[in-house]
Amino acid sequence: MTANELKESIRGLSGQEAVKVLTDYIEANGGAPDLDEAYTMRGMKYWGMQQRSAAINDYLAAIRLNPESKAVQALKATNEILDYYNKDLYNP
Repeated sequence: MTANELKESIRGLSGQEAVKVLTDYIEANGGAPDLDEAYTMRGMKYWGMQQRSAAINDYLAAIRLNPESKAVQALKATNEILDYYNKDLYNP
């Protein structure tokens, strides 16, 4: 199964169901060339389910497999969101 086929297979599934499909794929295809994309997709699903640490772990796993993965952008966006600081909210 390619990354595009995997993406199509999880389209329309709930977050929990998509994570299960992606986890099964990752466990069954440990040496697949597009495994980094599966980790990135699962990380995005985790992020959408408010499971921030699981998302970051998946992004880092994808980057370890492929340093030029789309997970680099996802991790950068994640860090920017988590690092956001609005001083007006803390000092009314």
